Amino acid sequence: MSAPVASTTEQDRVQVLQRTLYRTAKADPGRRFHALYDKVYRRDVLERAWDNVRRNGGAAGIDRTTIADVEEYGVARLLDELASDLKSGTYRPLPARRVWIPKPGSTEKRPLSIPGVRDRIVQAAAKLVLEPVFEADFLPCSFGFRPKRGVHDALQVLIDESWRGRRWIVESDIASCFETIPHDRLVAAVEERVSDRHVLKLLRAMLRAGVMEDGAVRHSATGTPQGGVASPLLANIYLHKLDKAWQAGRGVGVLVRYCDDLVVLCRTRREAEHALEALTVILAELGLAPKASKTRIVHLVEGGEGVDFLGFTHRWVQDRSPRSRHHVSFLARFPTDQAMQRARNRLRELTERRWVLLPVEDVVGAMNRFLRGWAGFYRYGNSARQFAEISWYAQMRLARFVAKRHGRHPAFGRWVVGVASANHLGLISLSGMVVAPRPNRSWREKPNAGGERRR
Repeated sequence: MSAPVASTTEQDRVQVLQRTLYRTAKADPGRRFHALYDKVYRRDVLERAWDNVRRNGGAAGIDRTTIADVEEYGVARLLDELASDLKSGTYRPLPARRVWIPKPGSTEKRPLSIPGVRDRIVQAAAKLVLEPVFEADFLPCSFGFRPKRGVHDALQVLIDESWRGRRWIVESDIASCFETIPHDRLVAAVEERVSDRHVLKLLRAMLRAGVMEDGAVRHSATGTPQGGVASPLLANIYLHKLDKAWQAGRGVGVLVRYCDDLVVLCRTRREAEHALEALTVILAELGLAPKASKTRIVHLVEGGEGVDFLGFTHRWVQDRSPRSRHHVSFLARFPTDQAMQRARNRLRELTERRWVLLPVEDVVGAMNRFLRGWAGFYRYGNSARQFAEISWYAQMRLARFVAKRHGRHPAFGRWVVGVASANHLGLISLSGMVVAPRPNRSWREKPNAGGERRR
């Protein structure tokens, strides 16, 4: 049975609710909202929440119920039950299922907590209602998991501020942030804007649900587990205290925070040292700490080391191309070594011997889908050389795949892909996709035919 999608009218009603909450919160920064719980179990909100959960997919929780199981059971039936349980106060979340996944570019593993589909719907509904209230307070230095903000907005700040002379960088992230946020202090942060005791009770229930690992349920007084729908919002609510302290003058330099990953841009080493000291003190007051292995001060100079932030390596370089009339120094960015290796690993997976019975066009289609997504993210940078490397690697992997499929020498595959086929068997090219960032020009400005950006 296919899942019903929220109608345009229902979507509009939820948007109207969110806009109303946002405007009310923005107009009165001291207001505490006392009547939000009835919005959480509103049918249009639950339907929008279900739509978001279904679209994001994901594995089953400890009850082993999948998205497909919910559709077979009946979405309307499940939402009616959730609305009834929430309204009567009998709703109780299940513990999340704990799994460990590899950290990209590292031998470490990070914990991921997977709530059941039912609980994900409730978390998504609570997020729909709470997010506009807190979004009205969040500061411009925060970019992660926020509406109409993203990675490239944060990276534009690095371009702009380094151009203005802030080239001493404090690079850090918060150690085990999602696992160490104290529950009581997180709820207190929510209470600064929300006085609805039913919403606060629901939030406490979510936080205290615990995780199941190896058949045992563990409860903790800290953490908003990664994998929960509402966890990024809750982390931002708590880390908003860091942003406010920085804005109030306790920190120096320009803070750029993407949830628990952050940099501070400063003009001098002394300023950077003060910034790192202030960061450490403020985080300690919040019960958090910078991760020692990822915390350092870097000076962006030509020929010096760079900074890895949000999937890109950032280095100060000088344009020495023949086309440049003047040698201009600027902050260049391109995919990190880890990002490049992950791309090669994925292309290798898509062309493994186990797929030799598939039609070549199916394999090319899968490779193209990956390349479009990867390039769509990394194209906003100085990534032409890296794009050429990945394009060459994709062609090489496809050539090997063709040779294996026909039981021929690799040279045969290279001939088929590179010579016999005018378009490399339909494999897309990444050539010409790169859009170089410019200081004080939004990355959202579209480039014109000459490569320059226009509004």
